[in-house]
Amino acid sequence: MTYRKCRYNAGMDQLNYYFLHTFWTVAKEGSLVAAAEKLLLAQPTVSGQIRELEKALGQKLFDRVGRGVALTETGRHVVRYAEEIFALGRELMDDVAGLPTARPLRLLVGVADALPKAVAHKLLRPALAITDLRMVCREGKTDQLIAELAIQRLDVVLADTPLNPAVKVKAFSHLLGESGVSIVASEPLAKVYRRDFPRALDRAPFLLPTENTTLRRSLDQWFDAEGIRPNVKTEFEDSALLKCFGRDGTALFPIATAVEADVCQQFHVRLVGRIEEVRERFYAISVERRIKHPAVLAISQRAQSTLNNS
Repeated sequence: MTYRKCRYNAGMDQLNYYFLHTFWTVAKEGSLVAAAEKLLLAQPTVSGQIRELEKALGQKLFDRVGRGVALTETGRHVVRYAEEIFALGRELMDDVAGLPTARPLRLLVGVADALPKAVAHKLLRPALAITDLRMVCREGKTDQLIAELAIQRLDVVLADTPLNPAVKVKAFSHLLGESGVSIVASEPLAKVYRRDFPRALDRAPFLLPTENTTLRRSLDQWFDAEGIRPNVKTEFEDSALLKCFGRDGTALFPIATAVEADVCQQFHVRLVGRIEEVRERFYAISVERRIKHPAVLAISQRAQSTLNNS
């Protein structure tokens, strides 16, 4: 793609795609000189267009490194958008020309940080059976991910809670399934505390999720109902870190029964007992009332059989 003359000058509140292409070319070539040769432009012209784009964006895109240039953090962020923009442009040209497109199906997934990683892996695995699927997973707080979903930067959010009614986003919560909770520990601890389960859990050492999580609130209610006072050694926001500490053998910890076998094998722990009264529920949150995305549909259909039977 070569441009000899700029016919469009964008205002400060508009993106000049001609300048964006020049920036993208400089980023690929690694220098203004090489980009100028590629674009058949004078180097001062290339430099001027980069300055204009930086002025429009209000951010510096390149740093000088020797005789070349290096992308700033903002520059790396912008270049990812540029690559997608120009890839879409090429696809448009091919589509209009009647040529087949090789663009893979894309699935942008937000995984709530409170959702156990083993559960997220089990839920997402069926999507990978789709040929030519490109899946991108992002982790974060549920509210942050819902905001990304609202502006279509995500296709679906996997979470352990449905959409909060107070959130003013038009989205829908699809129940994927549910699971009981298993208490596990290293083999020596498991032998001690499984003998009189659940009464043996009173004053037993525990690693638990933090109090702001759905699982912790449910467990606390169950402990109170059973008259159990756990000796909480450590609380974790990150479920994966909790399991790593649990592998050390110092305390008991809860997991979803749906992934009990996987967790026991991976972290070398054993079952102490199962709590059927405490249920973990897992949701796919999307802007679709009826799921249509093929990959999300595959996740939903498989989850019903793998999680509901746990």
